[in-house]
Amino acid sequence: MVNFNGNFSEETTILNVENRGLKYGDALFETLRVVANKILFWEDHYFRLMESMRILRMEIPMNFTMEFLEEEILKTLEANDLTNARVRCTVFRGNGGLYLPETNNVEYIITANKLASPFYLLSETTYETDLYKDFYINKGLLSTLKTNNKIINVLGSVYAKENDLDNCLLVNEDKSVVEALNGNIFLVKGNIIKTPPITDGCLKGILRKQLLEILEKTPEYELKEESISPFEIQKSDEFFITNVIQGIVPITKYRKKQFTNTVAKDLIGKLNMRIRLG
Repeated sequence: MVNFNGNFSEETTILNVENRGLKYGDALFETLRVVANKILFWEDHYFRLMESMRILRMEIPMNFTMEFLEEEILKTLEANDLTNARVRCTVFRGNGGLYLPETNNVEYIITANKLASPFYLLSETTYETDLYKDFYINKGLLSTLKTNNKIINVLGSVYAKENDLDNCLLVNEDKSVVEALNGNIFLVKGNIIKTPPITDGCLKGILRKQLLEILEKTPEYELKEESISPFEIQKSDEFFITNVIQGIVPITKYRKKQFTNTVAKDLIGKLNMRIRLG
């Protein structure tokens, strides 16, 4: 069942050809992890969505409160008989106009799919990645938003499949490594943990924010938000991807370099504890 502006339907063809998200990518989305009918990190997701809507000059409806959207999300889970789910909430400007919209009013769609596990689990399988250099991530503010303009991620995914890779790393115009196709990146060398700064063009990730807060309170690690070069990756001990759905995904191989996952194991335990206590 799909929630379209508060109305439920089994139809998946509810959008018409004038939809601005379809025509121009004039849309934002949040991917949410819901466990036992609790939306993880909901406040962070909500405020990121509101901030992004303001940046895109969308009109935020008066009823778009945190409580309203949470209720709509939970109603969608109930309609699909789910309590643990991966949820996508997409917000797009109303139909009409060419590049210049006729309205700044918004509509929304909420979908939900079954979540494999209620806990973050660390995979022990081989996970290989490499650089995707055909196109670059721009360092500007728009790159930090979760918009529907994800064609680089699509092409990178095709490239990964064609080259038997599990993922690809995206770079910006300075040739700094920014993020993976589906999440933020963290590099470990000794007790130093690095992640690219938002100013490099990486997504303003929700799980990235959670890990930064955890690391700031963990004295055995030194956290640095600094640009990461491809050469630096090959000198590191550990390398992993973060996103809200999977948690922490250890990269085991980058070109000829093999990585451990000791720090990832430690951090995923701290992350699960943070969720339980929260």
